[in-house]
Amino acid sequence: MRDRIRRGSLRKAAGTAAKLAAFAASLGVILFAAERISNPDTDARDNTTATIQAPMSSLLTPQFAPSPADRGGDRQPEETAAIVAPQMPMPAPEPDSASDARGADRITETEVDAVALPPRPLQRVVAVRRGDTLMDILLSLGISRAEAHEAVSALASVYDLRGLRPGQEITFTFAPGAPGEGQPLVGAWLAARADRDVGVARDSAGRFVPQQHDKQLVLRPVRAQGVVSSSLYEAGLQAGIPATVMVEMIRIFSFDVDFQREIQPGDSFDVFFERFVDGEGRAAKSGALTFASLTLSGKRHAVYRFVDRDGQVDFYNDRGESVRKALLKTPIDGARLTSGFGNRMHPILGYSAFHKGVDFGAPAGTPIQAAGDGIVEQKGWNGGYGNYVRIRHGGGEYATAYAHLSRFASGIADGARVRQGQIIGYVGSTGRSTGPHLHYEILRRGAQVNPVNVKFPTGRKLEGVDLTRFRYARAETDRQMAQVETGALAAAQQRE
Repeated sequence: MRDRIRRGSLRKAAGTAAKLAAFAASLGVILFAAERISNPDTDARDNTTATIQAPMSSLLTPQFAPSPADRGGDRQPEETAAIVAPQMPMPAPEPDSASDARGADRITETEVDAVALPPRPLQRVVAVRRGDTLMDILLSLGISRAEAHEAVSALASVYDLRGLRPGQEITFTFAPGAPGEGQPLVGAWLAARADRDVGVARDSAGRFVPQQHDKQLVLRPVRAQGVVSSSLYEAGLQAGIPATVMVEMIRIFSFDVDFQREIQPGDSFDVFFERFVDGEGRAAKSGALTFASLTLSGKRHAVYRFVDRDGQVDFYNDRGESVRKALLKTPIDGARLTSGFGNRMHPILGYSAFHKGVDFGAPAGTPIQAAGDGIVEQKGWNGGYGNYVRIRHGGGEYATAYAHLSRFASGIADGARVRQGQIIGYVGSTGRSTGPHLHYEILRRGAQVNPVNVKFPTGRKLEGVDLTRFRYARAETDRQMAQVETGALAAAQQRE
């Protein structure tokens, strides 16, 4: 009985030992795999292998190996004499030389380069077309109406979407994927101003939230010079002067210069103005016009920008006299004089009649400016004049009249106050007219006078402290202009 119990105990012990040995072998494989991960260059340095004895075998063999009498005839002594784990490569030692370290580094870099990078988001830049809305653009890109509405609502909180302009670019970002698979919209950005970008992006909950980014701009003075061949405006643009600066310059000189008669091929100009650039040196927006000069038939006309002690900005000649006059000679930009003051053959009536004003031909819809500060005396239909506006200026000695308008500007009504240069209406061909043009009259004490020959007194003359400050500012402007490159630099910056 005791022999049977002893044999049974030995069998159980042998089975338990076999299980422990299998576990030890498995643990050895796991440890080896971990070593391979931390030392991937094992095979590159050492291809030798070794037999790893299971840790428990040395204990099991002398103490628990059964005698021939205890085991049955179906087992062999080798099955329990020792338990041997499968053969496997030994973990390589740590690099012990500079060459070994370099080899390990090379292998590591190669394996890192081989790791696949995550897919990148897709971007698409869309230029706004005339009549486009942001909703239209989003729907055209395959965005669902609900998703598009959420994005539009978020962006509207930081940007007036009515300000979208034809040609303005919007950058849309989509989740990674093959083109055309309808990836979700991740975000969108556009330039709200030269110094500010706005957009939308998804938050951690997947909702669109508004975004804003202010850009740092740097002020750079620019000087540009050129010669007129046919048009002062076109010559200025070719010299790299922004359109807004050219319009300002023409407005300033329109007090003294008849652009229809006095500008000739070969006349020249010199302009000094501010430009703001971004961090990469690209032109972002134009600043103030600081200086301008026109040389017409050899006679130089120069003006300087100056801010007086009251903060009033105006342009003055070399002597500190304001160029601003009571009335503009030309209340419309870019027009041509088509009919002068005096007797002429009337184009509709067919007989000679006295023309009590001057006509400026311009495309329908061209803005018309108030020639000076004043009060609207009459606004509405006026027989052969068609749509008509008359403005009383100063103490009432002078008035100006504008006829054949297509429509009136907002806010223009009898008794309304207007400022010089304010838009009062738009060129048309209403009334007795053969085509779009502005009929312009200047009245002195109720009688029409020739606008070309009227001599208005100069504006303000600087005195005392303001005159001293102006002379200092003029000298500083001249010094800055002497330090700034001209011509080609301005044109190159404009092209950027």
